[in-house]
Amino acid sequence: MPTRTETDYLGSMQLPADALYGIHSARAKENFPDTTPFHIEWYQAMGLVKQACYLTYADMVQALREEKLYAEGKGFIPDNLINALIAVAGEVHEGKHFDSFIVPAIQGGAGTSINMNVNEIIANVSLVRLGYKTGEYTIIDPIEQANIYQSTNDTVPTALRVAVVRLLTLLEELINNTRQAVENLEKAHRNSLRVGYTQLQAAVPSSYGQLFSTYSEALSRDWWRVSKCFERIKVVNLGGGAIGTAVGTPRYFVMEVVKHLQHLTGFPFTRSENLNDATANLDPFVEVHAILKAHAVNIEKMASDLRLLASDVAGNSIRIPKRQVGSSIMPGKVNPVIPEFAVSVAHRVYTNDMLISNLAGQGTLDLNAYLPTIGHAFIDSIKLLIAANQSLARNLLAGIEVDAEKSAWQLMFNPSITTALLPIIGFNRAAMLAQEMRSKKIDIFNANKNLNLIPEDKLKELAKPNNLLKLGFSFRDVID
Repeated sequence: MPTRTETDYLGSMQLPADALYGIHSARAKENFPDTTPFHIEWYQAMGLVKQACYLTYADMVQALREEKLYAEGKGFIPDNLINALIAVAGEVHEGKHFDSFIVPAIQGGAGTSINMNVNEIIANVSLVRLGYKTGEYTIIDPIEQANIYQSTNDTVPTALRVAVVRLLTLLEELINNTRQAVENLEKAHRNSLRVGYTQLQAAVPSSYGQLFSTYSEALSRDWWRVSKCFERIKVVNLGGGAIGTAVGTPRYFVMEVVKHLQHLTGFPFTRSENLNDATANLDPFVEVHAILKAHAVNIEKMASDLRLLASDVAGNSIRIPKRQVGSSIMPGKVNPVIPEFAVSVAHRVYTNDMLISNLAGQGTLDLNAYLPTIGHAFIDSIKLLIAANQSLARNLLAGIEVDAEKSAWQLMFNPSITTALLPIIGFNRAAMLAQEMRSKKIDIFNANKNLNLIPEDKLKELAKPNNLLKLGFSFRDVID
């Protein structure tokens, strides 16, 4: 296989002659023998950030020309080269050349390997586009040209924010879809009576509508909280250079580059008022991920409840869609795989939350070296929650069936219904009625006939859904 030699100040390496990556990426792959793939969304966002930087550079050169401050051969990148860099950065944004991104997700170095792998791809593809060979860095160098006025420490975290905002936009939409699916169930079963439970023990009369309403309200909070995350994520440090001081960066570039990012993304990204802070501290990611964790908690609660209610243990109080064969040895068995998937997602998010919090606290002085792992875990959580919401809405909630007649019948045989009679007959007599039901395994109506504690027509009226489900009681109910 033909090879080419690349050199850095640590020495030389032989690379495949047509490789779009270079020595910096090859060293990273050798140093970090991990197989966890880098998120393509972050890679694509890197292309967009690079494109914003090159467009800003092109505008700056044009402004210098207009002010008669531009001189050919004085270190400026020729127009044809910068145009090639702009075009290839756009290809990276489209996800092209991703097979040449060889750096794994888990790595050391604060993201330098990420930045350099992208720089090498952009430089080499640009060289080929212009008729040169890969590795001819005297024409386009991955650092001198592809990384012009940039730093790993401002481009990589900015790209992470771009990727996160895009994914959060999708997650926000899908949370609302899940909420709508639950709300449909709430409306359909507003008066479908059921036994309400506390500590897995029958407690009071309730309805499936009321149960589904608890999920709907929780998901509404999730939707609102996620919609507010953009305020934290939109603040970027692009243009700040290594630690936010913008040393070695033209002031024009610092002031204009985020405007190009806004235009390219369609999102209102803003330059931090304190670039040092935005470079050194990653607490906004901790804060936003905590909101993702709260959503994961609500997903787990809902999925666990539905799994329990649909179980044989709970008497199949509801029916959930049968999605796949459940056993290789037990014929006819169908497992609640969708709720189990959602619970698994939730616990992965909890794990990521601890990782992000711990590593965010490991930031030292002017930079956090663990941004790659933090970013990987963050994107992982969002993508998992996106998948969970898609599956819950499509594969679970849309097909839930409630046997309202059976559920109401079960309630009439459950001693918990006597709780509704407390204002009428008091605790002690209600307890007598419950004991009669339990010992003789009869419904509340037959138990009341035996004990004659309340007029039969009055009991039938009180047992109607509109009375059992209304909020509290009025003293008129007691007097009448």
